[in-house]
Amino acid sequence: MNKKITITTQFSVFENFEYLPMDIQNLMEQAIAVRKNAYAPYSKFKVGAALFLDNGKIVLGSNQENAAYPSGLCAERVAVFQAGAVYPDVKILKMAITAASETNKTVAPIPPCGACRQAIAEYEIKQETPIEIYFMGETGSIYKSDSLRNLLPFMFDKNFL
Repeated sequence: MNKKITITTQFSVFENFEYLPMDIQNLMEQAIAVRKNAYAPYSKFKVGAALFLDNGKIVLGSNQENAAYPSGLCAERVAVFQAGAVYPDVKILKMAITAASETNKTVAPIPPCGACRQAIAEYEIKQETPIEIYFMGETGSIYKSDSLRNLLPFMFDKNFL
């Protein structure tokens, strides 16, 4: 017997920055600012991430490359791991991500890579609360996911171990 599974996901689309709620505009502005601190001499692809925590703090991260691939870290993991290290019992409520290339204009929303999705999943599962994720390129529309589950529907977690 052969069965099929259908998975549907839903994202909100904000046509441009001005349509975002004010708190998300602020969060995305911080992600844009920290993106400029990215160390990306190899890929020329800079990413910034800003997290809003349930204690009101904002944690930032930018990608940090290394000549010895894959020793670097993506912006999302830098921010998530920093939040986990400094505020281990505080929930991540919202995440803003922005990416820009020094060689091509990024106008489409750029989601987290697979490794970052898995890292975010670990924290979403640990805190038992979804994380809103907003992502954009350098310009253009912004996508919002209400949970990491939209980006990674078959999440691997501790229950499989």
